[in-house]
Amino acid sequence: MILKKFLMTLSALFLIISPNAFAETVTIGDVEMGDDAKSAAFEQVKKKLGKWEGTMTQGLTGAVFDVSYVFRLTSGGNTITETLVEDGVEMLTTYSDDDGKLVIKHYCGLGTEPIFEVDKLSGQMMSIKLDRSKSDLHAEHESFVTNMKWTINSTDSMSFENTVMLDGEPTTNKANLKRVY
Repeated sequence: MILKKFLMTLSALFLIISPNAFAETVTIGDVEMGDDAKSAAFEQVKKKLGKWEGTMTQGLTGAVFDVSYVFRLTSGGNTITETLVEDGVEMLTTYSDDDGKLVIKHYCGLGTEPIFEVDKLSGQMMSIKLDRSKSDLHAEHESFVTNMKWTINSTDSMSFENTVMLDGEPTTNKANLKRVY
């Protein structure tokens, strides 16, 4: 009888309390930060949070070298940063939503800063392509990444490939990655 009363009271409380009452709210000082819903592409990138390591095969030369990628949620949950190291060269990529669309900015070891948009998205795969409306890069005189694709094989295994425009010619690099944490 007491247990039944307790469960009825608990059920009534859940009906009264908003589901958002349990959501983590980010506050800086006394100001609550926005908590917008994220795009499906942003949620896909969140699956990669943590550290990944493996090897990459360079399409141009066939060289194989070590790579690592660390995905972190920052800015009150509104941005994901990816710190990547390919053959000792550290780079940075950011992922954030703008009006419900994922915007990807890559700060490349080639000295360029391409901006990408989602090209294809499925439950386990996301590919991105250069957003020509936001990136003024020209293959005739610049080298830059044009596409990237991630395929999540399992919770601890992922494949990655990118296409890079080098001296006016595209080359594709491929990596196999394992989750470290």
